[in-house]
Amino acid sequence: MNSPKDSNLDRSSALLFARLVLGLIFFMAGVYKVFQLGPLEHARKYFLPYAGTFLPVWSLWATGVLIPFVELVAGGLLILGLRTREALVSLGFVLAIVTFGHLLKEPLYEFHTHVIPRLALLLFIFLLPQEDDRFSLDYLLKLRKNQKVVAKD
Repeated sequence: MNSPKDSNLDRSSALLFARLVLGLIFFMAGVYKVFQLGPLEHARKYFLPYAGTFLPVWSLWATGVLIPFVELVAGGLLILGLRTREALVSLGFVLAIVTFGHLLKEPLYEFHTHVIPRLALLLFIFLLPQEDDRFSLDYLLKLRKNQKVVAKD
């Protein structure tokens, strides 16, 4: 039988691997979209095809150019475990935008290969207690802050 200390280590490890995988998925997509494809070409290729819909063209350009940077930065933050909650919220919005776009184009779009696995990892990380994510910069910074508070008292 696992002791409570072992199960905390198991949760910490699970969070680390989920963060690393999800972070790498988004970070590497961001690297490709920012440095190889280019943000303008990303917008042109993936967002401007929706110009014939009710969406204003300026919003397609803005979203199409912004998303690669959000993926790059938020993915990197997840890998590091820094500002994890903010990164997850940002990536949750990216997934919601991608979902909306696919459904706008194809109302019965199948999400099982792209959106659902990413969303499952995102929700898994989001739902586990932050204090269990011991292999993260967030955790180390919180420990350091708490040690300073204790030292002052």
